[in-house]
Amino acid sequence: MVQALALEKAVQCINKPPVLLTPGPLTTALQVRQAALTDWGSWDSDFNRVTSQVRSALLRAAGVNHADQMACVPLQGSGTFAVEAAVRTFVPTGDGLVIGVNGAYGERLARLARMAGRRVRVVEHPWNQPISAERLADAMSDRHGFSNVGIVHCETSTGLLNDLGQIADTVGAAGGKLIVDAMSTFGALDVFPTHPAVRAVVAASGKCLEGLPGVGFVICNEQALTAAKGQCDSLSLDLADQYTYMQRTGQWRFTPPTHLVAALAAALVEYEQAGGRASRLARYRANSAALAHAAAGIGLVNYLPKALQAPIIHTFFAPNGPNWSFERFYNLVKQQGFILYPGKLTAEETFRVGCIGQVTPHTMRQAVRAIYQALTAMGIDPLHHLGDAL
Repeated sequence: MVQALALEKAVQCINKPPVLLTPGPLTTALQVRQAALTDWGSWDSDFNRVTSQVRSALLRAAGVNHADQMACVPLQGSGTFAVEAAVRTFVPTGDGLVIGVNGAYGERLARLARMAGRRVRVVEHPWNQPISAERLADAMSDRHGFSNVGIVHCETSTGLLNDLGQIADTVGAAGGKLIVDAMSTFGALDVFPTHPAVRAVVAASGKCLEGLPGVGFVICNEQALTAAKGQCDSLSLDLADQYTYMQRTGQWRFTPPTHLVAALAAALVEYEQAGGRASRLARYRANSAALAHAAAGIGLVNYLPKALQAPIIHTFFAPNGPNWSFERFYNLVKQQGFILYPGKLTAEETFRVGCIGQVTPHTMRQAVRAIYQALTAMGIDPLHHLGDAL
């Protein structure tokens, strides 16, 4: 009986899914989900055509054209798989990698590079401060093999946006090459793929492109990718080999996530028809502004100053008081149809609210209403009157 009730509840969630206010997976359009309902043969010519269309559309989303001689290499797995593939492909075994860290995902980049046997030099920053381009350049050393640099464009552990353009200019002037984790910005913000200092831009399907999660990809210079042939110390993560095979056969080396690739194709069609990067960024900025205004209106305090806040995800300080419990808060908000994210900070209680996906400013205001009602149910004061915020 208990198992039957649990199954019934799960089915209800499928039929009426909550709004995901997270940095991915996120709420997707109906046509994207419907595209995943078709079965494909992994070596079939029709699926090969879908793969080719996706790769071309991703290059367009990156803002590059044929004259730029850029490559798009898709990879099975989450974005972290693609980040590790970029490190293992472009940084030879034993070479050094300078990594700017101001959040949990920068820490993950450093960890995976160490586990890959690359020498790592971490340039640590407080989580509420942007990465210093000058400190990265100072940490580089050609003599000791530290000419590669890795950063996270938007640290979704807080929502902080690092100044990628300035970092690329400064690192490039010092003779370095950048690997950019653009997971939460690709498709909405400029990720500078053709900048001379940018060796690879890494992103994934389930973020600003609003596809289903499970497809990572790397945008890089075709000549640099060819030069990296043979450097990767992993069979499955070898971007140069994946690219060569795709160029020669049109196929993936290993079983592709066919349903997710088809969903990404549908998401990219919707992306272009809606106006591409400019349109997507405008909607996310409107979402972010609506969230910030409504949250401030009920007394919530943003972790970051406005100047550092990306229109991707906001981190809020949890209200003070003995009644606070993130688990209870989360469940009360979920009951009203919204999924939030826990905080990533270790020293302070926070929670996060995403602004990306198939959501609008109205959605954000309704989410704040749900947050207000959850906090009220928990007996947490003081909060401003809801009517003043919405």
